[in-house]
Amino acid sequence: MSTATVSGTSGEDRSDYTRDESRAIRRRSLRLLGSLASPVRWQLVLAAVVLVVSTALRVVGPALIAYGIDTALPAAVERMDWMPTIGVVVVYLLTGIGGAGLIGWYVVVAARLTQAIMLELRKRIFVHTQRLSLEFHESYTSGRIISRQTSDLDTIRELLDGGLNELVSGVLFGLFTLIMLYLLDWQSGLILTAAGIPLYFLMRWFYLSSQTVYRESRVVSAKVIVKFVETMTGIRAVKAFRKEQRDDEEFGDLALQYRDVNVRSIRLFGTFEPGLMATASLALALIVLWGGIRIADGSLMVGVLLGAVIYVRNFFSPMQEVAFFLNSYQSATAALEKVSGVLEERPTVPDPTQPVDLWAAKGHVEFRDVTFGYAEGRTILPHFSLDIPAGQTIALVGTTGAGKSTLAKLVSRFYDPSRGSVSLDGVDLRLLHPKDLRRAIVMVTQEAYLFSGTVADNIALGKPDATLEEIKAAARAVGADAFIEALPDGYATDVNKRGGRVSAGQRQLISFARAFLADPAVLILDEATASLDIPSERQIQDALQTLLADRTAIIIAHRLSTVAIADRVLVMEHGDIIEDDTPEALISGTGKFAQLHAAWRESLV
Repeated sequence: MSTATVSGTSGEDRSDYTRDESRAIRRRSLRLLGSLASPVRWQLVLAAVVLVVSTALRVVGPALIAYGIDTALPAAVERMDWMPTIGVVVVYLLTGIGGAGLIGWYVVVAARLTQAIMLELRKRIFVHTQRLSLEFHESYTSGRIISRQTSDLDTIRELLDGGLNELVSGVLFGLFTLIMLYLLDWQSGLILTAAGIPLYFLMRWFYLSSQTVYRESRVVSAKVIVKFVETMTGIRAVKAFRKEQRDDEEFGDLALQYRDVNVRSIRLFGTFEPGLMATASLALALIVLWGGIRIADGSLMVGVLLGAVIYVRNFFSPMQEVAFFLNSYQSATAALEKVSGVLEERPTVPDPTQPVDLWAAKGHVEFRDVTFGYAEGRTILPHFSLDIPAGQTIALVGTTGAGKSTLAKLVSRFYDPSRGSVSLDGVDLRLLHPKDLRRAIVMVTQEAYLFSGTVADNIALGKPDATLEEIKAAARAVGADAFIEALPDGYATDVNKRGGRVSAGQRQLISFARAFLADPAVLILDEATASLDIPSERQIQDALQTLLADRTAIIIAHRLSTVAIADRVLVMEHGDIIEDDTPEALISGTGKFAQLHAAWRESLV
């Protein structure tokens, strides 16, 4: 049996990848980079050309100095010919100014490229995660999603902003410097090439060591963010259960892990930098020694030796920048792996390739031999069948875990059945056009989430073009109009995030008004009255009976007072329907519902 699982998220925050997994992740990240770079490829070409030319101009300087000392200066002193000297100075100034100007242009072009790529990536993450199925969001914590959109994207931006410049300054500048050194004095070039052998092994060691450290750093960083976000989001539960001490200890452990991994990265630099300095000093000493010997026997000019020394210093100075680039690169690579992992996720409830339009839904819902489970070996609905005629109100009753909410999620198509089908008016929900599905079926849950904005905006969520009069009519129908008018700005009151200015029961009434304004063919109330006190619940009973008329309704409630308005009651147990009749018939019987009803009446005495 196929089960509902989320691919790719279980290993999202790991650092112990196998070689094959690492290769697959690297290919995935490269595909993402390619897709981001493709729309701006000509701008990339322009930036590359500007960078190559500016780098070439920058490395000409030491060769001009050598020419000036060995040729131009003697001509001025011995023959009073100042033209070579003036020519060297002019060319030196032109190359310096030209190189600086082109670098400035490159910085602007690169910044625009970075912002274009980051804008596309940020939008892509938001759009993609919003369209992923509910299953993904129930498995992928909000803290991890926030980490992808904030710290991970900031790390990638830092790489694109500064890291690539450092890489180019190191690799391209170093390559051009080595070429010019060979042209100026090939023997000094050979010495520098020989020094490049230990430099290569030093860089390789640093790269491989930092690769592990920086991936672990991103993992621990994400855990710190997740812990902080979840603790602050659930602060009421934290305080209610006196969980502060445990959270302090857990967060402290994560903070220590983050500190330790950062200390390890500092130790890497503490080994790399002295090694780089020692290699540079050795190469410079050998070139000066061999150059001095050759000057003594007349085979080398002083200006050439000075130019060679400058080239060697120029060659090693960007290596520090390369090391910083490796720092940014490792961190950004780990961040890119996580971002690409999210973007590689595919909805487990995909939109149909050839959707069927359902312009006027009647509300006939049917389950045909449905089998469903959230995980392997844990079947919630085994071979479940149910027919709900259009316009009928049914109530689902049963113990926790009986499958009531699962049934509601399948009707809303938050999940798809493993086997069998769920249909609306004879059309399999998997074939129904998404716009028709969302218009025809609306669910109101126990958690009445209100978005930042006005009360009117929240009520009009399912019908954005609704007039204020329509919004007020929906609020009056569910008994929400009185308390809304009493708010500081009435329907224009900003409820703040999670409805901070209204109580839990008032938020639930607003969510009722939102659902009724949407006017769906099928309305699902999943413990929707749980936040209401008894007077508030009684207040909306008449409204519920009026608003549920002529539409299919599925009510999931533990309060049997809400069940009384149903045309039909289904008692569920272990994913099966064990009783199915009118409320009156079941109450007068001796079954499970009669026992539950009797116990409920005794609790009211």
